[in-house]
Amino acid sequence: MTSLMVELLEIPKAQQVVITEDTLTVDLSDGRTISVPLAWYPRLLHSTPNERNNWRFIADNQGIHWSDLDEDISVKNIILGQSSAESQKSFQRWLEERKNND
Repeated sequence: MTSLMVELLEIPKAQQVVITEDTLTVDLSDGRTISVPLAWYPRLLHSTPNERNNWRFIADNQGIHWSDLDEDISVKNIILGQSSAESQKSFQRWLEERKNND
């Protein structure tokens, strides 16, 4: 399915989010539950359980935001199986800033 076809489809809304040490699971309004590895989202992978669990829905439940991590993940990208598009350089800078703030 091309991304243009996905644009024409209605993307279901997120209803619940569960995050474990290695998995992000999202319950969707159409009845599906989608789980993806945290390795796809390095900021989540390298965060504390408290930081992971401090999230909120954004864009009318079309995305999830973690303010402690400056991370946003859209339902669309989860459905399409798209991992973080953050560059390695940006991620390394983020990790260094975390170390310096500890």
